[in-house]
Amino acid sequence: MISLAAPWVLLFLPLPLLVRRLLPAAPPRAVAALRLPFLREVQGPSGAGRGAKRSSHILAWLAWVLLVVAAAQPQWLGDPLRLPVAGRDLMLAVDVSGSMEQDDYRLNGRPVNRLSVVKAVAGRFIARREGDRLGLVLFGTRAYLQTPLTYDRATVQTMLDEAVIGLAGRDTAIGDAIAVAVKRLKEQAQDDRVLILLTDGANTVGNIAPLDAARVAARAGVRIYTIGIGGSPVGVPTPFGMLTQVGSDLDPATLSAIASETGGRYFEATDTEQLAQIYAELDRLEPSVRDTRSFRPMHSLFMWPAGAALIISGALAIFGLPRRAPIEQAGGDA
Repeated sequence: MISLAAPWVLLFLPLPLLVRRLLPAAPPRAVAALRLPFLREVQGPSGAGRGAKRSSHILAWLAWVLLVVAAAQPQWLGDPLRLPVAGRDLMLAVDVSGSMEQDDYRLNGRPVNRLSVVKAVAGRFIARREGDRLGLVLFGTRAYLQTPLTYDRATVQTMLDEAVIGLAGRDTAIGDAIAVAVKRLKEQAQDDRVLILLTDGANTVGNIAPLDAARVAARAGVRIYTIGIGGSPVGVPTPFGMLTQVGSDLDPATLSAIASETGGRYFEATDTEQLAQIYAELDRLEPSVRDTRSFRPMHSLFMWPAGAALIISGALAIFGLPRRAPIEQAGGDA
């Protein structure tokens, strides 16, 4: 349907009539006149002149009407579209330190390293977060903002898929990762700010301690859900044919304290199925859509009446309005 954004502008339509009626007429200009007794023969049929004048006045009025309609901002409104309203600004902080290359998980029946499992399971989680703004932080020795908060889930997924182990260093800076994520979440006006932090180790480096970063997050209104992976030891062959147990330096006490400080929860995943269940639980705890709103696409149409008025005005300027000739008709004698 077509509507007007400023319909009150239509009140200016009778303005030329009001100006003509209320303002005094301009005084006649003093021009030389030649009295011709045969003026009617020179001018030709008087009806043609009156017809041209009438047409010009009609075109002038049409141009004025079109200008006023253009000023009223006509627009075309499309059919209503229902859009989800995001309930969350959600940051993912993923550990890419050296320990994430251990092949102690299985995916589709074959052994894979920890980061590969995180990419597969977290990727499905990202795909389900329709309507949320998502961001990605990768951390190792240092923490980097890989993707700022965005509705473009495909970009977040791509940046996660392209992450490689050791990209941010071989150590683990959990506190720095929290600080980087909280800084970005604080810049948003959204009330529901969530950080999901996934790591397989304890904090070993960094400029801020994890619990201090958690307290900053709590003051900023950011809930942190922590996920610890690689908690169970696995056997690996040695060069001597012996099997040795490779444990994990996971620090569940610190991760649990971080979650508790901010009103979140701590999860631990020792296999792929548990990790998938954790992300499903996060979907339940932090639903992605809270409400829906109606949106109608709008296309402005003012350029059409404005363009038509410009064309008419140009034609009138080129051909001119009929004017009274500065000639007076004489009486009986010259």
